[in-house]
Amino acid sequence: MGQSVINASDTFAIGGDLPVRRLGFGAMRITGPGIWGDPGDPAEAKRVLARLPELEVGFVDTADSYGPFVSEDLIREVLHPYGDTVVATKGGLTRHGPDVWKPVGRPEYLRQCVLMSLRRLGVERIDLWQLHRIDPKVPRDEQFEAIKAMRDEGLIRHVGLSQVSVEELEAARAVLPIATVQNLYHLARRDAEDVLQHCEAHGIGFIPWVPLAAGSLAHPGGLLDQVASKLAASQAQVALAWLLRKSPVMLPIPGTGQVAHLEENVAATALRLDDEDAAALDAAGAAAWEGEQASRH
Repeated sequence: MGQSVINASDTFAIGGDLPVRRLGFGAMRITGPGIWGDPGDPAEAKRVLARLPELEVGFVDTADSYGPFVSEDLIREVLHPYGDTVVATKGGLTRHGPDVWKPVGRPEYLRQCVLMSLRRLGVERIDLWQLHRIDPKVPRDEQFEAIKAMRDEGLIRHVGLSQVSVEELEAARAVLPIATVQNLYHLARRDAEDVLQHCEAHGIGFIPWVPLAAGSLAHPGGLLDQVASKLAASQAQVALAWLLRKSPVMLPIPGTGQVAHLEENVAATALRLDDEDAAALDAAGAAAWEGEQASRH
C-alpha cells in the first residue's frame, strides 16, 4: 500500500475534551533490548519521532520506565514544544534490568514519578498520566487518592489505568475520573473484551498494547493472510485495521524504532475492511483465543 496520513475525522476525545487521532504511537521500542538503555540506532529513533507530526500521528504513549527515562528524554529532544501532539506517559513500575518490571504504588513514589516526568518532558501538566500497574502491596484506594490529589493540583489533566479488570476500573472511578484504559488486546488476545465493552459504554478510551500481534492467526495461508493478500496489505496492517474498526474508543499505539515500519503502520489507516472480512476475522480471533485457553486447562 502507498503511504497515507490518518483520516482527520477518525478521532477520539480523551476525557471528553482532548481530541486525538485514533492511531497513536507507542514509544517503548525507541530504547535498547529489553526496553533497557539507549536504542541501538539513536539517529533512526529520532527520525521516527520527527516523522510523527509529518504523518499526522498526534498521540504518543510512553512511560518513565521505558529505558528507564530514555523514551521520555528522546521525545522531549525531538518533539518539544509539542504543539498539537498529545504526549501520554505512565508511572508506577520500577526497573532493575532488561525485561524486569516491578510495581511500586506508594503515594510518595507515584508523586515522584509524575514530578520527574514533568521535568523530563518539559511540561507543566501531563495531558494523560497512566498508572502503569496497580501495586498489589499497597491498598489500591491509596494509589487512586494520590493520583486524584495530583490531578486536583493541576499536575495531571487526565488519568488512565493499565492492565485492569472491570472491577478495578470501577473501583478507581469511584475515586476519580478515568479517561483511558491500556490493556493487552489484539486480534487473537481477547480476555479484555469485557473491559473494552465497559470502556465503550462509558466513553473511556481503550489503548490496546501489542496491537499488531495475531497469535495463531498469523500462519501463512490462513484467513488473516488471505484478507491481507486481497487488500494488498501486510498481516500487521490488517490486524491494525481490524482494531480501528472494532470500536470507536479504540486507540492503537503500534510502536517501532524504524521509519519504514512507522509508515507501514500509518498506511493501515487507509485500509477498509468490509463487513464480511471484519466479522470473519473477529470470529476467528475469538475462536483462536478460546482454543488457546482451553489448551492450557
